Amino acid sequence: MCMTFTHTYNDIISPENLLNAWEEFLRGKRNKKDVLEFGRHIMDNIFPLHFDLKSKTYAHGGYKAFNISDPKPRNIHKATVRDRLLHHAIYRSLHSYFDKIFIYDSYSCRNGKGTHKGINRLKNFAFEASDQQTKNIFILKCDIRKFFASIDQQILFKILRKYILDQETLRLLEKVILSFSSAEKGKGLPLGNLTSQLLVNIYMNEFDQWIKRVMKIEYYIRYADDFVIISRDKDYLLELTPKIADFLEENLKLSLHPDKVFLRSLTSGVDFLGWVHFQNHRILRTTTKRRMFKKLNDKNKGSYLGMLSHGNCHKIMKKMI
Repeated sequence: MCMTFTHTYNDIISPENLLNAWEEFLRGKRNKKDVLEFGRHIMDNIFPLHFDLKSKTYAHGGYKAFNISDPKPRNIHKATVRDRLLHHAIYRSLHSYFDKIFIYDSYSCRNGKGTHKGINRLKNFAFEASDQQTKNIFILKCDIRKFFASIDQQILFKILRKYILDQETLRLLEKVILSFSSAEKGKGLPLGNLTSQLLVNIYMNEFDQWIKRVMKIEYYIRYADDFVIISRDKDYLLELTPKIADFLEENLKLSLHPDKVFLRSLTSGVDFLGWVHFQNHRILRTTTKRRMFKKLNDKNKGSYLGMLSHGNCHKIMKKMI
């Protein structure tokens, strides 16, 4: 029996929560033109939003689509400031509850997690699984095809109903989710919504729990649609791969990317979260290195040096300095 979410719709839409969400939303966006315009009349914008939500007349607006290529081509959908403010209000009410439900080794878009924690966890897992580097180990690395665009909205609603009893909160989430659809009707969450980051973790938690509770896999790490499983038994990982594919297809309508499923020994190097990992060290992925030098300037040099300190990158650091 899973825990149920106890916040109410009125908690989420309260002026206090909307104001707090606005302060959080502002971080890093204060100089954006649309944010500045909305902020000039903040109370005149927040109270009408609150009343629309309270009277159930709120309608989610459309999206502005644009493409980025960092590190790979992505289609971003940007909602209006009004809608993004609501996304923050929803997120700040839901994320701490759901974070308690997620497994420890889910590292994407969570406080106290992230890529650096994920790669350090991989190092520790590899050390344990190899019996302190005395035995050879294998790593199964998988990637989900068209992850955000493939999220099945009806399956997502079904998962949310397991945890949230308040019908008004569910209807609000439904409005946000149905405000977007990918090329396939009834599918997709927009890259760009803060709520999407939480919702995909809720969606993939079904898979995480199956991996940990049903399959009893100890050495498993997931970051968004990227995950690895470590074992000393290569045949076990070979047999496990189709079972993973079947679970994802049957339960979540997701499929593994056919060109991004790898089974390798750690001694030959495993590419995960921007680094190529070996038994005793890790090096920066070539594409990551090229992108870093392309974007390098005096302002971000310190951040890049900090990132490089997590691997064997003395030559790169010397070149950068």
